[in-house]
Amino acid sequence: MKKILVATDASDYSRRAFKTALEFARKFDAEVELLFVMQMPLAYDSNVYSYIISPEEIVNEADRALKVTLGGMDLSDVKLTQKKIQGKPANVIIKEVEDENIDLVVMGSQGYGAIAGSLLGSVSQRVLHKAKCSVLIVK
Repeated sequence: MKKILVATDASDYSRRAFKTALEFARKFDAEVELLFVMQMPLAYDSNVYSYIISPEEIVNEADRALKVTLGGMDLSDVKLTQKKIQGKPANVIIKEVEDENIDLVVMGSQGYGAIAGSLLGSVSQRVLHKAKCSVLIVK
């Protein structure tokens, strides 16, 4: 095992996944890629309010998510790369696995998705079934 991908949304679940990936990386002398997928939201429009998020706000949110995920973690002895990619989370993760020859994906079982509290997050579930490498789901 040489490359581990950790998808983060800065939730407690993804922080635990990152911590687990760091342990694996030390044990197997592997590189860790920390990935945040920037999904462009649909604009919400109603009679009273209109919410539009600018591209700059999305990039700022990505930076914040990476910072939160890294906060307080022991990064010693681990080669770490960070990426922000725009798109649909599961699709981007699956493509990244193929493009970067990822050996293991480590993800939280749930995130900040639309259906919080589901048994297994929809992104995690899709990656688990579609990725062509091992996937570790961390609770």
